[in-house]
Amino acid sequence: MPADKPHEACGVFAVCAPGQDVARLSYYGLYALQHRGQESAGIAVSDGREIMLHKGMGLVAEVFSGERLAALKGHLAIGHVRYSTTGASHPVNAQPLVFYCGRGMLGLAHNGNLSNGFTLRRELLEAGAVLQTTTDSEVLINLIARLNGDHNLPAAIRQCMARVEGAYSLVLLTEDRIYVVRDPYGFRPLCIGELHGGWVVASESCALDGVGARFVRDVSPGEILEISPDGPRTCAVEAAPRQAHCIFEYIYFARPDSTIDGFNVGRVRREMGRQLAREFCPPADIVVPVPDSGIAAARGYAEESGLRFEEGLMKNRYVGRTFIQPVQEMRDMGVRIKLNPVREAVAGKRVILVDDSLVRGTTSGKIVRMLREAGVAKVYYCLSSPPIIRSCYYGIDTSNEAELIAARKTVSEIREHIGADGLHYLSLEGLLRVFGEKARDLCGACFTGEYPVKIRDWAVGKFGFCACVAGVNR
Repeated sequence: MPADKPHEACGVFAVCAPGQDVARLSYYGLYALQHRGQESAGIAVSDGREIMLHKGMGLVAEVFSGERLAALKGHLAIGHVRYSTTGASHPVNAQPLVFYCGRGMLGLAHNGNLSNGFTLRRELLEAGAVLQTTTDSEVLINLIARLNGDHNLPAAIRQCMARVEGAYSLVLLTEDRIYVVRDPYGFRPLCIGELHGGWVVASESCALDGVGARFVRDVSPGEILEISPDGPRTCAVEAAPRQAHCIFEYIYFARPDSTIDGFNVGRVRREMGRQLAREFCPPADIVVPVPDSGIAAARGYAEESGLRFEEGLMKNRYVGRTFIQPVQEMRDMGVRIKLNPVREAVAGKRVILVDDSLVRGTTSGKIVRMLREAGVAKVYYCLSSPPIIRSCYYGIDTSNEAELIAARKTVSEIREHIGADGLHYLSLEGLLRVFGEKARDLCGACFTGEYPVKIRDWAVGKFGFCACVAGVNR
């Protein structure tokens, strides 16, 4: 239900595995990361002499055929699935990006957003750079190439890191090795695993599982990691004074079977549901999740409250990103096509409806109306996150603040807007309690407006144009 959800971040994957089919491994790795981006997919492979690339618009299975994968031969590969947070949804913006530079060929796949990307882009253009895309990922690869005058790529990456601000988990491919970079705050996730003597890097550990790799560790914030057939080597660690892991990875984006920076996502969501029940537990009969992202929290709520967990909403898993709603009547039916109440389970019941977040309040209201039409006696809408009151500038499309309902309305007004009998957001204190001492390492700017990194490029949009206001931090 995209209208009421932040849109996904991107997903990156890399593999160094001599003697193995790295293109096919990348395919399966990206398949496991498909939830992070459905607009485009791509894989770049090197055989030690040159980089070969195939990418296109669509899902991983739509972009790659067996024949396409067979043509990508080598022992090094990087891959990407994309949702556009900056740069239009257009084939030219699909990743990986591959260019010729002074050192040879260089490929890059990026998850995140540069908070000063527009300023850097303007500087590059004024210096005579010719840019082909509208993404800040191209800004990164241009800076690295320009700073690589002495052919010392780790040093060039360090110089680039000193200039860029914001979120970036990167995998870079040369003809003979892979470089892995996580920004100094560690906004976006990145981990490394071992695979039969080879090495795999992915945005989430579920992708390591998907190719049979053994999880080794998370890439540290600020770490530059070099991977060659000889194995991985840390070149440098340029960490910030604090960490700022995106809290929404745990609330919504990441797969429940992933472990990120020491926390299993599914267990975290379950504990969020338990905390919800401790904060708000009106008289009710059953707990119903909004699938799929509300399921784990709903189970936790049911366990803590003693109420019965019931699958009262069924999701049509064959309705994907290409679902067309050509006229207003069909748009109004969109939620009904995607979700359908189980009348026998909910009729006459007082329902605790558990969801992960609420952005605009449009889809939420339609779900409440559907449940009432199915005969529900009362609907208490519970959210396993606090109100979203600020936009994200670090790689998640949360809409602009004018569209965020919690930035404009009180909880009581939102409850009335969606037509629920009760509405409760998990408190920020309750959410942070789930993480214990590690809560200090999280970024919750979308809930508080306290941005770890200054937002120098104001109103960064997915189509690559914005106004620049230096030093803005709100």
